[in-house]
Amino acid sequence: MPGITLTCVKTDKFKTGCFSLNLISGLRQDTAASNALLPRVLRRGSTEFPDMERIAAQLDELYGARVEPAVRKKGELHCIGLFADFADDRYIPGGGSVLEKTLSLLGNILLSPDTRDGAFRRDYVESEKTILIDDIRAAINDKRGYSISRLLEEMCAGEAFGVSRLGREEQARKITPETLTEHYRRLITDSRIEAFYCGAAEPGRVEAALHLAFRDLPSRGDTTAPVTDVVLYPATDTPRYFTESLDVTQGKLSVGFRMGKVMAGVPDYPAIMVFNSVYGSGEISKLFMNVRERLSLCYYASSMIDKHKGVMVVASGVDFKDYDAALSEILAQLGHVQNGDISDLELNAAKRTVITAIKLAMDRPGGLEDLYFDSVVSAARYDPEDLCDMIEEVTLDRVVQASSEIRTDSIYFLKGEQADGNGA
Repeated sequence: MPGITLTCVKTDKFKTGCFSLNLISGLRQDTAASNALLPRVLRRGSTEFPDMERIAAQLDELYGARVEPAVRKKGELHCIGLFADFADDRYIPGGGSVLEKTLSLLGNILLSPDTRDGAFRRDYVESEKTILIDDIRAAINDKRGYSISRLLEEMCAGEAFGVSRLGREEQARKITPETLTEHYRRLITDSRIEAFYCGAAEPGRVEAALHLAFRDLPSRGDTTAPVTDVVLYPATDTPRYFTESLDVTQGKLSVGFRMGKVMAGVPDYPAIMVFNSVYGSGEISKLFMNVRERLSLCYYASSMIDKHKGVMVVASGVDFKDYDAALSEILAQLGHVQNGDISDLELNAAKRTVITAIKLAMDRPGGLEDLYFDSVVSAARYDPEDLCDMIEEVTLDRVVQASSEIRTDSIYFLKGEQADGNGA
């Protein structure tokens, strides 16, 4: 099927299977809200099952299967679609065809939406648009997540990566049934489509079910996959500072970094993941053990890397008066890693942490789906089992090399309304 890739992971370890269908396009400010709204509207009803009650009844017939909208941001890719999980036919009395019927339902929801006069139903669009706007507004309630989003918005202004996966409220308000329908038709014909299955069925059976369920897919246009623009270094030699005041009692300090040449060509993902674990993603990391525990400069401090974009963020919660000391120590701990100040205990513990996280994800169908999907849209593809083996082989020199050109790009501080400057 042109422009469609199917990945099958055959395993007997689960009693359920899962299937996802993802339309992949470039992340853009003018289309982000429409992308985020589309799967929600599609899930409301199709020609065969025109409302949520009838979709729910069909899912009950499929032994409690679930179909949910999915909206993901991977680097500068916007990935939207549908995710289903369902009982494996091995556990259905007398066998069954739950896989085929679930994919048929997915195909009907995606390709045959319930419309009025050639456009999506107005009541469905307006209802889901209200919920989407509420979700966009609610982001500010999670101050930790909000501060990270604001950092990336400022740090990556002018880059697609700075766009929220849900879009902006002002863009969402402009959506009409007609504009959303037009957008839907473009996505169906022009988007790269990634399908994923995890379960006990043979790949040939899954492929046949997919062909049947999506036989009415319109003629496809240019489905060349978009790519993420990796910016290796900050635009300026000195970090940029951004400050915002809200009614908060705890400051939120977020620091953004560019990863440098390690992201050029084929990135060394295993070394990048181990570096992140050594530096800040766990309870044995340098940020946790030093900035939080030893010096008590913050309530939490952790690092996270978007390996598709080559951006690292350190998020921390601090007292307003500790802003300068916390920032200084966050940067100092990065310097220790870059200088190779890593013990064998730290290196081995970091590897164990990363491998454990991967294996925990592999213990459920949805976790496997996310691991494989992440690989599909990466610059360097990998199998999760192979990735664990590669992580075991990461050396101290590779960790140091992965961190060697990391540079501070932007610093964002969310402070209280009564605080002066960066401190109290």
